[in-house]
Amino acid sequence: MGEPPQRRGAWHRVASAAGLRDGEPFTVDLAGTPIALYRLDGRIHAIDDICTHEFAVLSQGFVEHGVIECPLHAAQFDIATGRCLSGPASSDLRTYEVRLEGDDVYVCAPDR
Repeated sequence: MGEPPQRRGAWHRVASAAGLRDGEPFTVDLAGTPIALYRLDGRIHAIDDICTHEFAVLSQGFVEHGVIECPLHAAQFDIATGRCLSGPASSDLRTYEVRLEGDDVYVCAPDR
């Protein structure tokens, strides 16, 4: 017996790549979930836009060296991986698959 097939979500066009600036968050709604896009070193990353510690909008925080700092309590997360780097948060952020088609940015909304 093989492994069960991987479930995939639906791809949604969420932005134009030309509208993304290096190191600056770009907020979008992905099928009812607030996420933020970040262009870092030429790659586009998508992560949840709400801190895992308390309700705070991460895209209003400070970005430096690929890390987003929560504006409420200064928890830090790696933008590329979603990994929590410092508290008070202790849970990682969800990351999302991103693909480019021309200038269109698509993000995959996972099946729930």
